[in-house]
Amino acid sequence: MSIGIYIHVPFCLQKCNYCDFISYPYDAGLAASYVYALEREMKLHAGKMPADQREVRTVFLGGGTPSLLSGQHLALILENCRRYFRIRDDAEITVECNPGTVTREKFALMRRAGVNRISIGVQAFQSRILSFLGRIHSFAQVTEAVKACRDEGIDNISCDLIYGIPGQTGQDWQETLDRVLNLSPAHISAYGLKVEPETPLYKAVASGSVVPCDEDAELEMYQYVISILAARGFKHYEISNFALPGMEARHNLIYWLNEEYLGLGPAAHSMLDRHRFSNVKCVASYIKKLEKNELAVQEIISLSLEDEISETVFLGLRLLGGLDTLAFARRFGCSAADIFGPQLKKLTDLGLIKINANSIRLTEKGLPLANEVFVEFI
Repeated sequence: MSIGIYIHVPFCLQKCNYCDFISYPYDAGLAASYVYALEREMKLHAGKMPADQREVRTVFLGGGTPSLLSGQHLALILENCRRYFRIRDDAEITVECNPGTVTREKFALMRRAGVNRISIGVQAFQSRILSFLGRIHSFAQVTEAVKACRDEGIDNISCDLIYGIPGQTGQDWQETLDRVLNLSPAHISAYGLKVEPETPLYKAVASGSVVPCDEDAELEMYQYVISILAARGFKHYEISNFALPGMEARHNLIYWLNEEYLGLGPAAHSMLDRHRFSNVKCVASYIKKLEKNELAVQEIISLSLEDEISETVFLGLRLLGGLDTLAFARRFGCSAADIFGPQLKKLTDLGLIKINANSIRLTEKGLPLANEVFVEFI
């Protein structure tokens, strides 16, 4: 079976106040060393993998801010992917971009390198909210980036948005959605803001200088995005993701279907052959390891069959179509009910899930309580 490749680009111009992802200040020399180390990592992994695992159906460059890299470096990364792996002709190739770090020329280089999907970090329309989040772009730059992307022939554009932000009103959220929909994206990801430990936002909330968004207000924002996007022809296909017909994020579906993927770059995670493994977080340590022709893996976790079954259930329940029970039975030789009968009955009685002939899925009531559902299968 073919796999997905995730490439972590660990550079940002400025760390956002809510972000706990691994990133470092951009430095051109360090970025060049990173790209060179990344090629070595590809070569080392490809040399250990059987031919069927070297077939790749999705590539996703995330971060950090991948669009901080030069167009030449982005093209080189994808050229090296093709050198060491067999990238399918119909592969989905995505690059995350932040407004203000892209130009028409950079999009042109990406398009020629095979990029066919762009994910833009919009987050909000209002300048005061962008400033609160620590974002350094304006919505005018979002508009410019979308136009430049389309002018260079990349039409599959996804926009990332955040709701439940302290100080954000329902009217703010409606205005953000209206402005983004005017850009005609093919895909929208809408995430409730999470206050992650060790971030500036966490410290501000802990000190009392920032008051988190009211839970009821956040729920109303979530319900609103579901209704407005449905009215505009978007399919709500995963808890936080909406797509026009046929434009679902194929790379992310690999995660939700608990299929195999290879992570490259500092702090990247992989799941292959029932093993999860992760790379060192420090970009300097990552580069140093690969300069010695050593993989930068720092942790390997062997998954039991029970682990794989559990993860397949709760990841599958993230999808609005639910867990495909026929596919589950083919994969594991038993039904989900054989293993999780009591849990399924409990959740059904609570009205949080619905069991159909070929699926188990969250109900409308269960959707905002998804984490409470998932814990039953861990």
